[in-house]
Amino acid sequence: MNTFGTVFLAALALATAARWWLASRHVGHVQAHRDSVPGAFANEISLDMHQKAADYTCAKTRLAMVGVAYDAAVLLALTFGGALQWLHEASAAWLPEGIGRGLLLLVLVGALMTLLELPFGLYRTFVIENRFGFNKMTPALYFLDFAKSIALAAAFGLPLGAVVLWLMAQAGEYWWLYAWLTWSAFNLFMVAVYPTWIAPLFNRFSPLQDAELKARVERLMARCGFKLKGLMVMDGSRRSTHGNAYFTGFGTSKRIVFFDTLLARLNPGEVEAVLAHELGHFKLRHVVKRMAWLFAASLAFLWLLGWLMQQPWFYVGLNVQSPSTAMALILFAIVLPQFTILLQPLGALLSRRHEFEADQYAAKHASAPDLVSALIKLYRDNATTLTPDPVHSAFYDSHPPAVARIARLQNA
Repeated sequence: MNTFGTVFLAALALATAARWWLASRHVGHVQAHRDSVPGAFANEISLDMHQKAADYTCAKTRLAMVGVAYDAAVLLALTFGGALQWLHEASAAWLPEGIGRGLLLLVLVGALMTLLELPFGLYRTFVIENRFGFNKMTPALYFLDFAKSIALAAAFGLPLGAVVLWLMAQAGEYWWLYAWLTWSAFNLFMVAVYPTWIAPLFNRFSPLQDAELKARVERLMARCGFKLKGLMVMDGSRRSTHGNAYFTGFGTSKRIVFFDTLLARLNPGEVEAVLAHELGHFKLRHVVKRMAWLFAASLAFLWLLGWLMQQPWFYVGLNVQSPSTAMALILFAIVLPQFTILLQPLGALLSRRHEFEADQYAAKHASAPDLVSALIKLYRDNATTLTPDPVHSAFYDSHPPAVARIARLQNA
């Protein structure tokens, strides 16, 4: 083991310990507050519902703790255990050197990682979600979705992988810049086609039919100066009782999507307030800002990969004796998260700031009390804990804690 191997082991140990510690803090804090509903919610959320949310949160977090240890073991097996080297040798035995062999190695590693993660997905869906009354999926539907996801990954991922491997081999010193341009264009393409090509493969979408609600929504969009392709309702109840709404697409494909479960729970004023929040994300250019940060970070990381793949110690330190462009991509993808863990709270902080800004936009263009009422219903019906651990929340949560969010809206 060289110096880089030692540094990687130290980074993996520290990242794993940090993730485990944060999760254990979260479980302890939620359990400590399980028997008392926060005062701001005492009139809307019963103690039974609060305790259900606490138990649901702890169940998910404990599974995540197992996943942290599991992922570390898998990473060690892939590198120091020799699994990646063995997969390289298998691909080399089947295909001559070139893009085809590189793609085969990527497929083998991707298939292995997917199979290793499958038990966690099954447990999460059919044990935890079932236990708390949220899951509506059958095993047949689950594996149909799984098969569709694999097919889409192959249809879009293999051509992209082939282009990137060709650029790495043939485009010279600045291949990383051309790969970044390719990756960025691919991401913009996926954002554009997701609402009309991909999402309908998994869910049914229909135009919003409620005449009163539709008229109310159209008045809101007129006030906000917003035009979009459509207001769609998604059959989320086919898979889960969780409710949500989201903004998707851009240009002529942009649309707002409501889960049917959300519309079943909220009154028209509350739906309008939730929509105003989603419009706020668009009007305040949050999506554009997040994509800009993502593209900037990816450019820096691809430059770093361009340098690392030329360093023999990068491969030797991770117990790989056969350097290649495909192996460099794989090693970089599995190693990077151990060194960038501190970027997680920065991203979460930016996301929470955007949520507060979208809330203020909704309070200005719709009704703050209606948004408060809608959020409380969503917290209750989705079993969202009202008492997350502050440190865990600051590190991971993309949305502000319920107490802080409601308090700020009530003072708007």
